Amino acid sequence: MNESKFTGLGKTYSKYRPSYPKEFIDYLCSDVGICKESVIADVGSGTGILTKQLLDLGCFVFAVEPNNDMRSIAETDLSIYDNFKSVNASAENTTLYDKSIDYITVAQAFHWFNRMEFNKECKRILKPNSKVILVWNSRCIDSDVTKDGDNINRKYCPDFKGFSGGMRGIENDDNSYNDFFKSRYEVRIFQNNIPCDLDGYIGRNRSASYALKEHDKNFHAYIAELTECFNKYAVDGMMNMPNNTHCYVGVV
Repeated sequence: MNESKFTGLGKTYSKYRPSYPKEFIDYLCSDVGICKESVIADVGSGTGILTKQLLDLGCFVFAVEPNNDMRSIAETDLSIYDNFKSVNASAENTTLYDKSIDYITVAQAFHWFNRMEFNKECKRILKPNSKVILVWNSRCIDSDVTKDGDNINRKYCPDFKGFSGGMRGIENDDNSYNDFFKSRYEVRIFQNNIPCDLDGYIGRNRSASYALKEHDKNFHAYIAELTECFNKYAVDGMMNMPNNTHCYVGVV
């Protein structure tokens, strides 16, 4: 994982990235088996968006994050939780004890990992027959808002390959996880539309690793076109960004 891609984005990421819907959290408890006694490794935890929701369930959570900028925000925001432990480590070498973890969660991060090395690490730290949960907030690829946003990012951002969990395509291909999970895994999708004002829409785009920075040549043109896109779809100063939460749960 190249953790430096998110250096300097911590505050923007924390402010503008959405959390995960109640229906998804309820599913983790009712179907997957997470409970107050669960010990969870939230790997690639970033600024702690999913970490906080797991902490609120009463779980003990090891938040594993190698990027100093992202991790420091989580440490500040989540320091009030006694059941929170920040870990400066990578997905491929979490430094956690063997067979010590009930569940592993990976929110919006799996596509950055060396999946085979991470698979080995999951097997090392998980208790027998425990599960890995991969989750993404994914823009709905068939919506006009998403299509226009894709065109703008493709036009201005050299590193843009498609929205993570959406037009990039990888996370929506059910066959793409057969080399990671041991056997059949469960796929669930939950609606998680994101209402936002102009600041929220611009911030959501700027929180991406591929987004132009203020010092980049075409930054102002980039922001201008994003603003035009927002105004095209906004009603009374608010836009609804069609979004789904995709999750994949199985044994490795």
